[in-house]
Parts: sequence; structure tokens; C-alpha cells
Amino acid sequence: MTNPSSSALVLFSGGQDSTVCLAWALERFDRVETVGFRYGQRHAVEMEVRPRIRAGMAALNARWKKRLGDDHVLDLPALAAISETALTRDMAIGIADGGLPTTFVPGRNILFLSYAAALGYRRGIADLVGGMCETDYSGYPDCRDTTIKALGRALTLGLDRPVTIHTPLMPFDKAETFDLALEIGGESFLNLVVEETHSCYLGDRGRRHDWGYGCGTCPACELRARGYEKFKADLI
Repeated sequence: MTNPSSSALVLFSGGQDSTVCLAWALERFDRVETVGFRYGQRHAVEMEVRPRIRAGMAALNARWKKRLGDDHVLDLPALAAISETALTRDMAIGIADGGLPTTFVPGRNILFLSYAAALGYRRGIADLVGGMCETDYSGYPDCRDTTIKALGRALTLGLDRPVTIHTPLMPFDKAETFDLALEIGGESFLNLVVEETHSCYLGDRGRRHDWGYGCGTCPACELRARGYEKFKADLI
């Protein structure tokens, strides 16, 4: 852990990865704001759990409560309008003709980070934090480290001021992300991650598993389930 020295803006979806990233940022910056995006998602569950997670994290840790700043929600309806994906349409989750999962929303992370950088510019925040990961990334090209670094350079040039994109989970798998949650916030934070965060592509909050809520069969649920199983096995 480093000493807090400035402000950060976390891309906060309400999922496991972005929640752990929020805790990571709260340990490193003296003020942390969050931003979420409504882009015509197939379901709104992640948006619904976001305020509960923020409130839960503030209740867990007085230092986090002091550092947790404003939350912003930006509307990007055009992204759904130009996307034919399983996250923005009622269509099957599988592999498309091009070899990428049908859950891939082209340009999503590029747009999210660009809008976050623009918001950060207005808020006086140059450090962005995202949960992108190329270990468990389903082949999404906009989750690769090379993509994020190139985008950071482009944003720095385009805004004519330094923009730093932090991706603390980039080399981690889901088991290591659970482990990081435990390391940062202890059992209480790990329990919050399991209970409140949402990963299921189908938006299922009706079925509770050891690793949290979800349908249990979509790729996101299977990835999270395998990660949690490995995480628990490594603790023994």
C-alpha cells in the first residue's frame, strides 16, 4: 500500500472486479469518485447494486467512508443502438463468426475510459482505475494491457495533460481477485463482494451460490464459480 496523495476516478459497474478496484483505490488515494454507465444493457442489476455496495464499503471502513467521493452515472444509449451483442440484445450467448464471444460490446471499454477521462478532466482527476483483466478476459481485445496503455497515451495527448489508467487486476485470474479482496478488506469486505456484487450476464439475482448470485451457467457465472472454488482451495 502506498500513501494517499491525490484523487482517482474508478469505473464502477457493481461487479466483482470493479468493486475490488474501488477498494484498491480507496487504499491509495485521498479522494475516490466513481462512475457508472447506462448503455442499454440487457438488464440493470449491476446499476441497482452499485449504491448498496458503495454504502456497504463506507460502513465497513471509516477511512474508506472519508475518502469515498461523488458517484456519477453517464448515459450512453448510442452504444446499444450500434451494438448487436448478447449484452444489449435478447440473443444467445456463444461465440460469434469472428471468434469473439457474443457478449463482446465493440468499443465499450474504449468509450468508457474516454468518457471517464473527460469527466475526470472536469473534476480535476487524472488517475482512472478500471477492472480490465487479460487473464480472465474472454478474448475481449479492449481488455488487453496493450490496448489500455495505448488508450492512456492517446488520452494524454488528446487532453493535453497526463492521464494515468490503473488496471490493478490486469495479471490476475478470478481466484486472485477474491484473494486480493481478502487482503485489502478482510473477511467483511470479501463477504460484501460475494453477497452484493453481480457478474451474471442474465441478471439473475434469484439463485444464491457459494460465490454469490447468478444463473450459474452463463460464462460470467462459470468463471466466477471456478475462481471462487480455486480461491477457497488455496486457503486450505
